[in-house]
Amino acid sequence: MRLTGAKVFDVQNGFVSRDVCIEGELLADHSSDGKSVDLSGYYLIPGLTDVHFHGAKGHDFSDADPEGLQVMADYELSRGVTQICPAGMTLLEEQLIKVCKNAAQHRKNSKSGALLCGVNLEGPFLSRAKKGAQNGDWLHEPDVAMLRRLEEASEGLVKLVSVAPEEPGALEFIKEVADEVTVSIAHTTADYDTAMAAYAAGARQATHLFNAMPPFTHRAPGVVGAAFDTPECMAELICDGVHIHASVVRAVFQLFGTKRVILISDTMRAAGMPDGDYTLGGQPVQVKGKYATLEDGTLAGSVTDLMNCMKTAVSFGIPLEDAVRAAAVNPAKAIGIYSRVGSIENGKLANLAVLDENLELKAVFLKGELVHGTV
Repeated sequence: MRLTGAKVFDVQNGFVSRDVCIEGELLADHSSDGKSVDLSGYYLIPGLTDVHFHGAKGHDFSDADPEGLQVMADYELSRGVTQICPAGMTLLEEQLIKVCKNAAQHRKNSKSGALLCGVNLEGPFLSRAKKGAQNGDWLHEPDVAMLRRLEEASEGLVKLVSVAPEEPGALEFIKEVADEVTVSIAHTTADYDTAMAAYAAGARQATHLFNAMPPFTHRAPGVVGAAFDTPECMAELICDGVHIHASVVRAVFQLFGTKRVILISDTMRAAGMPDGDYTLGGQPVQVKGKYATLEDGTLAGSVTDLMNCMKTAVSFGIPLEDAVRAAAVNPAKAIGIYSRVGSIENGKLANLAVLDENLELKAVFLKGELVHGTV
């Protein structure tokens, strides 16, 4: 199939006018089937990768429910997210083992939906003082043996693990596992020096920057300053219009540069669902509009999918090519799947999204097949 006329996202040059060919499952320099589709007036971008979301359509990754995970994968694909790395919560190890095993089985058996490319362990190695919507009863000191048991249960799918570096044994933990998984600083009271020590030990990411960490101030730059001062560090950003002010979103893109920002959704089970009462990590959550909150008013994740987070970033003044990079290229690099997905290049999977001039999602391709919308 040859796709013609679209404004195509190019990693090096932004949006360019060129044809894109699909041969079987892959992007190629020619197509042998003779089909041609005119996409004049549309944008063609890589399918997005969400490396941090908990749930959607009434289900949560932490439920360890096969049917629920399939519903989530199908929903994400319908929203142009072609690769997912769902996140667990702070849970007992017994439940986290079930979560990881469920992910491994889904990876092997699923025939539809977004491709599950990893597991994100947001908990339980976090700070009680900055637990946010995590369940404090199940927090656990950083534990290498526990992480490796979870890695084994997931059959190698664990790609990200969050750690509060001020916790006992955290720096030793980071040094031990940094070559196995991407370590991200999260839910922490760490000051600048402690965060810098964590990055020196091998941490390479900051989980939902600004949220559940000390503020970035002129005398105490904290985790944000340490992440900025570590060139190898990528920073997650929840761009739902609730968690981060538009001015701060613009500032982060300016400070960190377009190659270091990862847009995430951090959605919980109410994404794609009506307002009402839900749960997150075993705790009651009330959802109204874009807000999901615990009983004490603490934000409990998001209800805005990644495609709409990308669109929100553009409405805040982020150039479309930068927003696409942050939602497609950078997250794929962060979990080590960029050689197969994340850009429109020959030899990669033909996982694509078609947007109209208003950035509304019109069609989704997965492995070269049109799976949502029309073209």
